[in-house]
Parts: sequence; structure tokens; C-alpha cells
Amino acid sequence: MSIRCPGAAWRAFVALFALVVISGCDHVEVASAPDAPNAPGALGRGAPAGVIVVHGATIHTLDPGRPLAEALAFDGQGQILAVGEDVELMDAYPDALRLDRTGRTVIPGLIDAHGHLHGLALSLTRAQLAGTASRAEIIERLKAQEAELAEGVWLLGRGWDQNDWPVAEFPDRADLDEHFPDRPVWLRRIDGHAAWANSAALAQADRDLSGDWQVDGGMIHRDPEGNPTGIFIDRAMALVEAVVPPTSDAAIMDAIDQAIAHMLSVGLTGVHDPGIDRVALDRFQRKLARGLLHTRLYAMTDGTGATLDWLCENGPVHDPSERLFMRATKLYGDGALGSRGAALLADYSDDPGNRGLLFLERGAMQAQIDRVLGCGFQVAVHAIGDRANRVVIDALAASMATHQDNPGRHRVEHAQVLSAPDLGRFAELGLVASMQPTHATSDMPWAEQRLGPERIRFAYAWRSLLDSGAQLAFGSDFPVEAVDPRLGLYAAVTRMDLEGTPAGGWTPRERVTRESALRGFTIDAARAGFMENLVGSLEAGKRADFLVLDRDYMSIPAEQIPRMVVLETWLDGERVFAVE
Repeated sequence: MSIRCPGAAWRAFVALFALVVISGCDHVEVASAPDAPNAPGALGRGAPAGVIVVHGATIHTLDPGRPLAEALAFDGQGQILAVGEDVELMDAYPDALRLDRTGRTVIPGLIDAHGHLHGLALSLTRAQLAGTASRAEIIERLKAQEAELAEGVWLLGRGWDQNDWPVAEFPDRADLDEHFPDRPVWLRRIDGHAAWANSAALAQADRDLSGDWQVDGGMIHRDPEGNPTGIFIDRAMALVEAVVPPTSDAAIMDAIDQAIAHMLSVGLTGVHDPGIDRVALDRFQRKLARGLLHTRLYAMTDGTGATLDWLCENGPVHDPSERLFMRATKLYGDGALGSRGAALLADYSDDPGNRGLLFLERGAMQAQIDRVLGCGFQVAVHAIGDRANRVVIDALAASMATHQDNPGRHRVEHAQVLSAPDLGRFAELGLVASMQPTHATSDMPWAEQRLGPERIRFAYAWRSLLDSGAQLAFGSDFPVEAVDPRLGLYAAVTRMDLEGTPAGGWTPRERVTRESALRGFTIDAARAGFMENLVGSLEAGKRADFLVLDRDYMSIPAEQIPRMVVLETWLDGERVFAVE
């Protein structure tokens, strides 16, 4: 199987996520002929059954016992046999297939600890609005998408962000009605925590949306007369989502292939998908059965509903291929900062009277956590605002005390805005702070307006958490952010945007070292998914998941980190991506 990507279609796909870095992908190859010795090429499932030695490289293993090496040996089943010096390994395996990577750098395969793979696939079936700089640009993209739709079909999209527009205010349904008076239009905001509808879409809702009533954990924006403006926040979105026609299974299955191909091209060999249902799990299982799940997927159930009930009854998913796992549940504490849905302890600095949306009070949150821990599973709770983080940490502490036989490693997803008293509780309770470095560099133009100068001190606080003894796991939250861990590595070590601003980094005390950033996307992410004995570092006995880069991440100037070229991506000892 091969996926060609040199033409306009692939370039457009990359542009959908507003990626400013293109890795040079000309050809994605899966399952092709084996290399000739010392020659570049693609090794797939047709690779020889014997030993393969990659040599001549600078290898950053992330093994504390041997952090640097020159050669890596693994067998035809994808298990690492040895890591060491060139002469040492070539003497030990004289008949091995040798792959000379002189002048290249090898690092463990990167893992996104919070990336919505199924959500990314779904977004590929919709109009791509990320990176739009105005309402007019959104209309232009929507019209291009509409040209491909039959009459009456909903026009769906995702990715708009009013903070990027000349006037950073929520739009109105009238903006869409002018151009789409009859076709229903439903557009998710980039963070997935708000949506924008036109009048034709609102007319199909199951109830009258006017008045002064609200949904628990959500908000309908209304005009002074009580009519909906077309903006729905968090749980209010369900009022319209319930009548949006489902996307076909075939379209999503095709989009999963596209999404995984892109992940491989930027060096992701694994992802933790926070919140899927049985339908999505079934799609991944079908991909796996067909030999097409070219990633290591750690999935979580979406809340405590039917999927968790099924998992509790049947036990965790752990496929023998070590490619697909499900033994965790994603819960939700609040909304997002960009749409002012994050639950804060005090009013938003730029919106007096508004403290965001807390989805569950402590007792209700603890009841849900108890349900997950009672089944023996890991829980991961979305918490962005400082109030949500406190409620979640309090509930976790109480539930953990009554479920002491649970394996733990419970996670707070985002842990974005903390209060000083709560920051140290992560280490105290053994909680994983699952954080996304590019959220900071995306949010920094407006985050302090939302929070003010005091609260911003404890926002996106990676270094403070590490110094407190807490464990971090890094990700991107794609498709909210770009599917590119190089951008996350760069953001973590610089806290600057791609233009190098602000000089020295935004709140630079929270920058982390290059090794800490790399650990966050490798061994620490692996540990957050109970996979540290399988992947995350290059050591004998682990799987041969690794990348070949064109330059040395540890020594290049920081501004070059986003421009590192992923020359090869290897998964289970198979080269699943290569630049020709």
C-alpha cells in the first residue's frame, strides 16, 4: 500500500490545519520492498525476518543508563535487541541488514498524549476554517465547500476563532444567513467548545431556542429580544448537534487513513484519543483487522455512558498487536478559555460577572470518577479554569482515597489555569498533568486579557509543575491545534511563536529544557498510558518505534526545531513513512 502526497491535494490537506511547517513529504510508503544494504528506501511488512542495524547516527535514546548511542539493532518482529556503538552492534550481528544513517539523528517515536484522532478524521470531511483571519474568509471557504454539496445537505465546518479576526467578537447568524439563506450551516469553533449556526439550522432544532432559559453547562447567546444569535457554548451545542445528519461511515474510514498518514509524516507513532464511543472504537478495530492501523492508539471512553458500561462489563481493550488500547475514561469539568467557558474562581478580567461554565460540582464529579475507578480504570478529566481544576483535584483526591486498589496515574487534561495552592497537589496525589504546549503560544495574544496579571502567573505552568515533582505528558489537542509535535517541542522550550516573539518567550520562567520537552512527547506520554515498558525510549526489549531526523534536536538553534525534517518514521520495526 502506498499513499501519494506530492500534489495539490496533499498541500491543501496540510493547509487545512494552518501548518506553517511542511516536512517535505513527497511519498508515504507502507509495506514495500526491503532495502538493499546501506541504501535508503522503505521497509514495510515485507522486511526480512532477520536483524536490522541502523548505524552511523546520533541516537538520543532517553534511556538514563545510555542516553547517547550510534547504532540500534532490532529484529524482524520489531523488538529492539540492542543499542550501542557502531562497531559493537555490527560485530554482534554480522549478518544483519545494515542501514547507514550517518549524519542523521534518531529519536524515539513521538506520542501525542492528547490528540483527537477520530475527531481529526471527522473534521477532514468538513469545511476547514482554521487559520481564517476574517468572517469574509470563512464565507469564501464555505462557498467552495458548498459547491460540492447536493441541495439541502448541511454545510458543516470547523476551525473558526474570533480571536484571530480584526474585531475579536463572536459572529452572528445574520453573517451566514446573507450567503446561505436556505441551507443549514453549523460551524464548530476551533476548540470544539462553541459553534455558530445560521437561521436554517436553528429552525431544525427540536425546541424553541428563544427566551431566557439556559442549559446546564452551556450557554445560548441571545440578542436583547431573547432570540438566539447563532452562537452556542459547550453543552448548549447539543440542541443543534442532535439534528445534524451523521457523516457516512465510509467517509470517516477514508479520513482515518488520511489522518494517520499525516501523523506519520510529522513523526507521530502514537496518540492518546481522549473521548470516543463504541462506534469509533469499532472503526479503529476494523482498521486494525485489515492491517491499516499504522499508529499506537490509547483510547478513552467519552464520559460514563454506554461505552464505559460496556468496557466495565468486558474488561479493558488490549490488542495483542500492541496497537490498540482502551482502559481509561475522559470526563469533563468545564469549557474553554477562548470562548470564556473555562470555570474560574473569580470573574473573567475582560467579562465582569462571568466565571465560565462548571459542568459538575464536586459531588457529581466524584460520583463519575468513582464509577470509573470502581471498574479499575484510569480517569482523565478535562479542566482548564482554576475553579474546574480545584473541583477536579478535590474529587480525584476523595475518590482515590476510597479506591486504593486502582492502578492510578489519573490525569488532568489541560490543567491550563491553576491556583497557587493547587499546583503542588499534582505531585502530592500522583496526578499526571496532560498539557499541550502550543495552547500557550496560540492563546498568549489574549490569555492575559481573560485572566489578568495575577492569574496568568499560574497558567500553562509546565516548569512549575515539573519543579514541584509532578509528571507531565505533552500533546497538541489536534485538531484544535496543528498535528505537528515539532511545534509542541518548540513551544515548550521557547514559549515563542514561529516569528520568534515575544523575545525571550512569554512568561519565560515556564519554559522547559529540550530533554524535558522530548520526554513529554515520548517516555512521559508513554507512562501516562501505561506503556513505558513498551515504547517511549530506545532500549533493548522495547518496540522499534523511532524517527530519523535531518538534524540534531538537542543541539540545533531553537528556531530550527519546527523545521526539522522527519526523514523516516518507523513503527514496530517497519518503515511506515519516508521522504524520497
